[in-house]
Amino acid sequence: MSEPTDPHSGAQILSAGAPLEKAKAAVILVHGRGASAQDILSLAPHIGTPDVAFLAPQAHGSTWYPYSFMAAAGANEPWLSSALGLLGWLVADVGSAGVPPERIALVGFSQGGCLALTFAARTAQRYGALAGLSAGLIGPPGTAFAFNGSLASTPVFMGCSDIDPHIPLERVEESAGVLAGMGGTVDKRIYPGMGHMVNEEELTAVAALVAGMAGN
Repeated sequence: MSEPTDPHSGAQILSAGAPLEKAKAAVILVHGRGASAQDILSLAPHIGTPDVAFLAPQAHGSTWYPYSFMAAAGANEPWLSSALGLLGWLVADVGSAGVPPERIALVGFSQGGCLALTFAARTAQRYGALAGLSAGLIGPPGTAFAFNGSLASTPVFMGCSDIDPHIPLERVEESAGVLAGMGGTVDKRIYPGMGHMVNEEELTAVAALVAGMAGN
């Protein structure tokens, strides 16, 4: 059987928090490899307030793309393009419910964080907030990252261990520089010796961004 050309098409979208039609802001949560929308939706009580809507898409097979985020160009297709397309559809859908991009936060962990950062860079505009937890921009070593548009002072949080087994520190540093160069207001925090995980300080930082975006 051949692989689907758009594997994440029709993905299940889980939600929590305020109904979109009544929400002051929305957070799109993007889960990591082998995890689920339900897993990352469990962060909602830690980073949101009652007037914020949370949406979490479920990757086909619990994986957004099959290989490393630093795999050779094209190796992760068509999964990567499908995943980016799903985020684009979700941002548009949230917008149609009355929540504009400047009140939408994109928050992802690990593979989901890489996807969120890359989506925002490729669709640069003023988002409410952007957070890549243990994440970096997608591309093979030596990629000359060149994106069009400006993040227009979008608050960007990036947190990662200095010895993360999946996310090289050099790519975190490089990604932070690229996003800052695109006009993002980047808060990068490196945690010595931490595992591949999310810590309390990161959750507090993301919660502050979400509260600011919602005007709380």
